[in-house]
Amino acid sequence: MSPRTDRPIWESDPAQYWTGFDDAVRAAGLDGPVLALDRTALRHNIADLRARATGVPIRVASKSLRVRSVIETILGLDGFAGVLAFDVDEARWLATASDVTDVLLGYPSVRRGALTRLLSDDIALRRVTLLIDDIDQLDIIDALASPTRRPVIRVAIDLDASTRLAGGRVHLGVRRSPVHDPSEALALARHIDGRAGFRLAGVMSYEAQIAGLADHVAGKPLRNRAIQMMQRRSMDELRSRRSAAVAAIRSVADLEFVNGGGTGSLEATAQDDSVTDIAAGSGFFGGHLFDGYAHFRPAPAMAFGLDVVRRPASGMVTCAGGGWIASGPPGTDRLPTPVWPIGLRYVGTEAAGEVQTPLRGTAADGLSVGDRVWFRHTKSGEVCERSTTVAVIDRDESGARVVVDTVPTYRGEGKCFL
Repeated sequence: MSPRTDRPIWESDPAQYWTGFDDAVRAAGLDGPVLALDRTALRHNIADLRARATGVPIRVASKSLRVRSVIETILGLDGFAGVLAFDVDEARWLATASDVTDVLLGYPSVRRGALTRLLSDDIALRRVTLLIDDIDQLDIIDALASPTRRPVIRVAIDLDASTRLAGGRVHLGVRRSPVHDPSEALALARHIDGRAGFRLAGVMSYEAQIAGLADHVAGKPLRNRAIQMMQRRSMDELRSRRSAAVAAIRSVADLEFVNGGGTGSLEATAQDDSVTDIAAGSGFFGGHLFDGYAHFRPAPAMAFGLDVVRRPASGMVTCAGGGWIASGPPGTDRLPTPVWPIGLRYVGTEAAGEVQTPLRGTAADGLSVGDRVWFRHTKSGEVCERSTTVAVIDRDESGARVVVDTVPTYRGEGKCFL
């Protein structure tokens, strides 16, 4: 039976898709490890994210891309506005080097050197909004430069989006802000409004228990149903609480934005009328983290290739490098997944190694020293920290896939944030 023609190539003919990666980078003479990005798949993911957001602007989460040229390209498209940065120096850099006029720092910072550099940059101060959830964070800024000696600082309140049950003994979500209830949000807003040197510009709340949990994991039907039920109940609770908190804050300050969500929760977050923009990052490059989600499946736009350098035994090969592990709870789901050739798996006693990665399986005997194995990353940010460049693949006039550009990652531009 011939493959369906109405499906994208990465689904209908994975062999052609992954050999296209390999052929393109080899024709360009690129050594491994090599990180590559397929533009057709990236365009697919951009369109999918925009459709899922149903008209709510998407704020680009830079920690999941870490390729400045790609961030700039996305921000030039309809439906995308602003950056969610992860470090103060990064936010200042994007606001000046890339001319991004709206940068929200997604995490509080007490890095005094970085904050001092921000305070001395008038352009960045107009474009960057710091995130806070504690008065002590404001005190640190004032200790660096009193309100009479610096411009007004834009800040946003980090509203905890987790679900708390049993009087707070059960916590569903990530451990972020202590500001959970509307009354707590109102108290902090009043303090900021009455404090010289700060202007309350926005609110952020990240519902990790909805955006970051897979709900369609193969072979785990009971877990999947439990996750889906929890996510529905959690989102219902959050919509009500976030709306009340935002209304309370708006009684004090004229907010410019209310940010929420993530790649995994775009549809649900878009239904919250209190939210004005939604963050998304990993969905652009489509790591295998999202293979276990029921309501969407991004294209595998990015992958990396490792060279086969040994054949230690029958049915086994060893690749150079490979330990490009994603953050989060340690587990096999944080490892890159070997996707081409099909039929390779890790050796349990070694897995993805710092300098070498042995693989076993039926496909190993068909590989020679000098061949290449392709892997999908779990989450995009970490993998971009392991390479200085990304090979960009597109189609030439004949329709063949070729490397059309090689662009630097943050690391390739000499930047190392956190």
